[in-house]
Amino acid sequence: MTTNWPDILVELPPWTEEVVRRHPGPLDDTAAMGLAIALARAVMERGEGGPFGAVVVDAAGTLVAPGMNRVLGSGQSWAHAEMVALAVAQRRSGTHDLATAPGAPLTLVTSGEPCAMCLGAIPWSGVGRVVAGAREADIVAIGFDEGDKPAKGLEGLSRRGIEVRRDVGRAEAIRLLADYAAAGGLLY
Repeated sequence: MTTNWPDILVELPPWTEEVVRRHPGPLDDTAAMGLAIALARAVMERGEGGPFGAVVVDAAGTLVAPGMNRVLGSGQSWAHAEMVALAVAQRRSGTHDLATAPGAPLTLVTSGEPCAMCLGAIPWSGVGRVVAGAREADIVAIGFDEGDKPAKGLEGLSRRGIEVRRDVGRAEAIRLLADYAAAGGLLY
């Protein structure tokens, strides 16, 4: 018996390059957060995903990978913005261990603190830093389920040598979440 198993594929939308071009580098934490939020707003406004965006940048501030929530656009529950950005960075770098990628250490910049799944993936990705906008409480306040995270959450990453910076662009990230909720966006 032969079964044709489907490929697992999450494609970046065709409009991604247009959004990226509007945010030329080098990208410091604030500029990278601006791009992550712009990607989140674009995917949200098109009804292709939740209000979350992420980017991976190298030590010089060069964009390595954009990412946005592709859960609705792909029909795959794992396609969160952080997971997409990390996967694109790994494919572009040719390695599963981003600690060995050109331009390392790399930074994951995300419009909201990572959920349980994304938080679990970060240590194995090889990124050296995580920069987050909205806090978990902000995300939960509009109704998203962030899963069962370890008690230390983001702080637990520092035990593994991963630097964490919070609240970069938080007000704008919260506004994005509020807009999604006001528009009746699907909560999952």
